[in-house]
Formats: sequence, C-alpha cells, structure tokens
Amino acid sequence: MSTSVMRFCLCFLLAVALLDSFAFGQSVSGTAQLAAAVSEPVHLTPDANGAVPAEQIRQLLQRAEEKDLENDKQQRDYTYIERVDRRQLDGHGSVKKSETWTSEILEIYGEPLARMTEKDGKPLSASAAKKEDDKIQKIIDKRKNESEAERRKRLEKEEKARAEDRKFVLEIADAFNFRLMGSETIEGRDAWVLEGDPRPDYQAKDRNARILSQFRGRVWIDKTDVQWVKLDVIAVDTVAIGFVLARIHKGTHLVVEMTRVNDEVWLPKHVQLHFDARVALFKSYNDDVEQNYRDYKKFRSDSKVTVVGDPQ
Repeated sequence: MSTSVMRFCLCFLLAVALLDSFAFGQSVSGTAQLAAAVSEPVHLTPDANGAVPAEQIRQLLQRAEEKDLENDKQQRDYTYIERVDRRQLDGHGSVKKSETWTSEILEIYGEPLARMTEKDGKPLSASAAKKEDDKIQKIIDKRKNESEAERRKRLEKEEKARAEDRKFVLEIADAFNFRLMGSETIEGRDAWVLEGDPRPDYQAKDRNARILSQFRGRVWIDKTDVQWVKLDVIAVDTVAIGFVLARIHKGTHLVVEMTRVNDEVWLPKHVQLHFDARVALFKSYNDDVEQNYRDYKKFRSDSKVTVVGDPQ
C-alpha cells in the first residue's frame, strides 16, 4: 500500500472512530465557544444499564476536541521518529511480504513532512538520502516563495475541509449508544472507558456521516486532562467510499495509543491497523501495519529549517 493510501485510511478510520477529526483547527467563533466550555466540569452519570446520556457525551467530546486542538498546535513544535512495519498477507493470513521504513518527521511551514532515514532496517544509501533531502528542500522553497493568492487558496481549502469535519463530528453523539464500561489505568493515569455501538434507528444528517453505522469501538479518555488516550475501532460491516473509490471490509481493525510528552501535550505513541479493502474495484489489500513513534524533541518554531548536507 502506498503511503498516501495508508494515510487516507488512517485519517478516515480515526475520523469515524469518535475523536480524531478534532485534531483539525476551528474557526475563531468555534474556538471561543470551546474555550468557554473548558471551565465547566465533566460528569458522566450512566443509567442502570451503563448508558450515558447523549448530552453528557457531547460535553465530553467537546472538551476532548479542545484538548486535541491544543495538542495539534503544540505538536508543531516537535520533531520525532516514526517507524512503520507493514506485512502483506495472503488469503490464508500468512505473511507473503514484509517491509519497514523509518522516517524523521519535520514540521515545515505548519506542514508535517517525512524524511526517510532507513529502509528495512538499513540506513539509506547516499543517493537515496540525497533524494529525500531534495524532496524536503523543494517543499521548503515552494512554501517560502508562495504568493499571497496561493497561500489564500491553500488556507481556504484547508478551512473548507475543517468545516466538513466539524459537521461530521456533531453527529457522533447521536450516531452511537455509549456505555460507560468503567475505568482503567493507562501510563499511571485514570481513564474512563466508553464503548459505542451504532444506533439502529440513526438517520445521518450529514452525507459523510452515513458510514458511522458500520463501526463500533471503545475510547479511553484521561479523567484529568479530558484527553482521549486510546482508541479501538472495528468495522462491523463493509464500508463503501464513493461509487468505485474503495470498499473497506468487515473486520478492518484499528488501535491507536497516545502518550503524554513533556507533561504538556499528548502525541501518538503506537498505531496498529489490520486493513482489508478493495480500492477502485481492481486492487485488494490485506495488510497488517504497525506504526511506532519515539524521540519527541521540542524545537523553536521560528528556527531556520535546513536539510542534511546543506551548508549552515
């Protein structure tokens, strides 16, 4: 699977799986409303069957959204290492091909960019490393020389995508029956455990939200920070995306874990994905993918960006 397809699937599944689309920015008025809500305490009062009222879920997700917005802003001040292990499976579940790659993630002009440093456990050759450096430098030059019109067009496109994400998120509390399963300790911190099952009578208001009925999952939310710290989502039916774009099959499974860095921000720690899909009716994928994140290092966001090999 290409990196672009993998990123698409991860973003898609995370957005469906309750909380990840909160990582996108908000409009000024929306951010102000969220900031006002942060001061209000969050209470979960399940009924005798463990069901949590939709209004309480909305308040909890609103607080988590504000926290994720803060994380998104602060992550731009960090570099980190990402390792991806991909195993392609045959029809019997046996591994027919495996590959790994390790990349340094840089934040350049507000955009995360990956520079590969290792392939299958070995450092890149000099020529391959130069190609990675040239790729990064090309993007730096493009952003540095971006005209005002180009910048405005790019920002308008991003804001339009955020608006669509916000509409999608508003339906989550109505699309699922949530139950409070109890509490668990994750990395020494107490977290609520919520389980969501699709409501059989749910009628989507937003076109993109129709797919919600094909998923179920659990989410762990840190009680102190009101921050989602773990996500476990599975497709309970086939999910069709577009007319012939893709079909994500029943059993596709995603687990995401976050970690607290520098006692100030929650960032990705581990992602595990079993991906079973057909794209454009021609290409099938049956992959196990694992992503690990480490070595988070803070840097000054106004520092000069250079690539390896460039004169200082």
